Amino acid sequence: MTASESPELPSLTLRPQQFWPTELSQALSDLSYPEADAADKPPLVHAVDAAGHHGALMGLNHPLRMEVLGPLGDYACAFNRQALVVIRGSVGNGVADGMQSGSVRIYGGAGAGAGVAMAGGTLAIYGHAGDRCGAGMCGGELFVRGNVGSSAGVGAMRGTIVIGGNAGQELGDAVSGASIFIRGKVASLAAGVVEAPLRERERVRLGLLLINASIRGQAKDFRRIVAREVYEHEQSQLRGEIHPSWR
Repeated sequence: MTASESPELPSLTLRPQQFWPTELSQALSDLSYPEADAADKPPLVHAVDAAGHHGALMGLNHPLRMEVLGPLGDYACAFNRQALVVIRGSVGNGVADGMQSGSVRIYGGAGAGAGVAMAGGTLAIYGHAGDRCGAGMCGGELFVRGNVGSSAGVGAMRGTIVIGGNAGQELGDAVSGASIFIRGKVASLAAGVVEAPLRERERVRLGLLLINASIRGQAKDFRRIVAREVYEHEQSQLRGEIHPSWR
């Protein structure tokens, strides 16, 4: 936006009494949404006076842009679909629990259980996150710019977890098909996971993911954590990459 341009005005401003499923659905039903293939921007919605309310903005299932002006409590934006949400504040436990699609970006910290059981979409946390972030993930992308607590990614079956800072104990416990990338220190790896070389395909993909999440850093600064059986399977396959001797 240039100095001569005015900030975009929201199509709707939500008050706290409209944060809950029934009232939220009613408030959003009157908005005009673009067709699936249209080039029009989704409507912009502001949520004000957030003040840490629990269970707020759950079950969003509309193609819209949501900006939350303040912190939210537990289970914010759980089961999100389609919506592109920006939260200007920290959140409690269970943010984006069960998210299916869309994105949730948090310009603050998050409590325990961020992104639990995500199946799709993007969750980006630009502060620190608590224990068990990404637990039970079966798809999607979870980014944490800062540190995470213990048992990050526990039971994750698919998806990608990117940690810009340090991780607590038992990183990757019972991970199967998910990939974890970490830049900082690890208090301890869980049994059954190993640190594996970052292959060229992951380097390229991770670089694009970092750009998409607006997280500074280069892919080469991260290490890859995967299930031991996944790494052993990779080693048993014929290499499809060229490893020049001058690298």
